[in-house]
Amino acid sequence: GKVVGATLDRNGLRPSRYYVTRDDTVVLASEVGVLDIPVEDVIQKERLQPGRMLLIDTEKGRIISDEEIKKEIATEHPYSEWLSENLVNFDKVTEKLTYKEPDISHDEVIHRQKVFGYTYEDLRVNVGPMAENMLQPVGAMGNDAPMAVLSNQPQLLYNYFKQLFAQVTNPPIDPIREELITSTETILGSQGNILDPTPESCRQIELTSPVLTNEEMGQLRDLKLPGFKSQTLPMLFKAGAGGAGLEKALDNLFKAADKAIKKGVNILVLSDRDFDRNYIPIPALLAVAGLHHHLIRSGSRTKVGIVLESGEPRETHHFCTLLGYGVDAVNPYMAYESLYDLIREDIIKGIDYERAVKGYNKAVVKGIVKVMSKMGISTIKSYRGAQIFEALGLGKEVIDKYFSWTDSRIGGIGLDGIAEEAEMRHKQAFPDTRLNGQVLDEGGQYKWRKEAEYHMYN
Repeated sequence: GKVVGATLDRNGLRPSRYYVTRDDTVVLASEVGVLDIPVEDVIQKERLQPGRMLLIDTEKGRIISDEEIKKEIATEHPYSEWLSENLVNFDKVTEKLTYKEPDISHDEVIHRQKVFGYTYEDLRVNVGPMAENMLQPVGAMGNDAPMAVLSNQPQLLYNYFKQLFAQVTNPPIDPIREELITSTETILGSQGNILDPTPESCRQIELTSPVLTNEEMGQLRDLKLPGFKSQTLPMLFKAGAGGAGLEKALDNLFKAADKAIKKGVNILVLSDRDFDRNYIPIPALLAVAGLHHHLIRSGSRTKVGIVLESGEPRETHHFCTLLGYGVDAVNPYMAYESLYDLIREDIIKGIDYERAVKGYNKAVVKGIVKVMSKMGISTIKSYRGAQIFEALGLGKEVIDKYFSWTDSRIGGIGLDGIAEEAEMRHKQAFPDTRLNGQVLDEGGQYKWRKEAEYHMYN
């Protein structure tokens, strides 16, 4: 009750105005005129400016200026020395990396794509154009396909989540014109105690983007720097085990993470690379969100960074949901293998593998910034773990345990249904009878196909 303060984010999107009167009263509100004050009694009219603070100390009887507060806080510790000695710029560690083309045959690429539910449409409409144009493809607004829970096709878990956008409170940002205030940097490692800063609090890895190439992923895994220790945890469940098997695999994953943290590991890599006929990749979003919430409940989330190495994510929405549920960085290795195959098959022309990977990553990051800016959020650090989604078609028990605090107004499927959809994709890649030659499904999400997704005009 002695001090009262206000601060405004760096976009300055919320109005905040204050009057100071002759009898030492300060009136602060989101607009002027909330109280009738005679003009002659007002000695100062001011507004809170973007990124600025206002602090009123009633004991000292004065308004403490933004410059004074920041100077006092910024000079408490030698922060810039701590950062220069401890913060690791990942770009400098990896600046000499050369891009290696995947050593994989065309048939093997198609086989692996089937495990993760890729279609020709994914490659032609999303992955390929993203690499070529460095932009997220734009489609028409009318999506007349059914919600994921009502579809008769196996759906990726991301499709059960819808992005929530600002209704009233946060005005959206134009991410192109407001590029100055948007930031895609992300940090990895232990965060330490934010209430008691020490030099060790700055011992983190700074990434310029949350999307990692295969080469960067390898470098991160093999990082031999003091203060960093990584461990890879397999993200797989047994084929045919259903929802119970999926739940058991998730519980084992969480236990393995707890054990790793006790051993001093501060970068956890969740990987589904080792799938085979007997083991199915756990849906990446389920594993990430489940682990994120498990670590929050056990009080150890700030001790580790979570990195995902998965073949599943490929569209902007996939990356947005993963970030929204707590992942720090993503390596979409299957997207890169797909790009290599598209170049080799002469479907993508005029660019090499390195340019395709860079173009794809740029499109993904631009897409993420575009989505979060619609909520008035300007940094990936603020978007991470913010869970600005509603679930459509997931049951309460799944939400409570793995996606805690997410809105889910209609209920829906449980782990049995999620496991069944993963197994349907897996069976297409590993059929009981061996087939000569393999082709991907045509798709049918964006364009009508006879045997594919049902559309409203069917």
